[in-house]
Amino acid sequence: MKHIHLEGSWVIQSSIEEVFKIITDFENLPKNFPKVAHGVTITKQEGNYMEMDARVKSSGKIFLVKKQTTILPQKGFISDNQSLKFGTSGHEELLLETVSSGTKINYIYEVDLHKKWLQVIAKLLIG
Repeated sequence: MKHIHLEGSWVIQSSIEEVFKIITDFENLPKNFPKVAHGVTITKQEGNYMEMDARVKSSGKIFLVKKQTTILPQKGFISDNQSLKFGTSGHEELLLETVSSGTKINYIYEVDLHKKWLQVIAKLLIG
């Protein structure tokens, strides 16, 4: 198994309330983030916890990702994700903080690649 750590942060010139509203509107992810999201179906919701089937775009293909997500009010979300087709599992955190110029988005994705062929391709594309 290969482990990959992705991390980034960006500042958006908008209020934390507005950014939070967009990033947690999972059913509208395809409209708000058309380059990566193809569709989202919420299969279970209990308070701030959700289970979703997300159809995600990557390398010109669409594949299913099962997401178990907890919304952190006005702070962002954390999610454990799994793609059976690609043999990946991961932990994702998208956390917001107010800064003088707007809202800072802090993003971390820890992903484990379970299939050997994907480990080779990932090394070429990411590593």
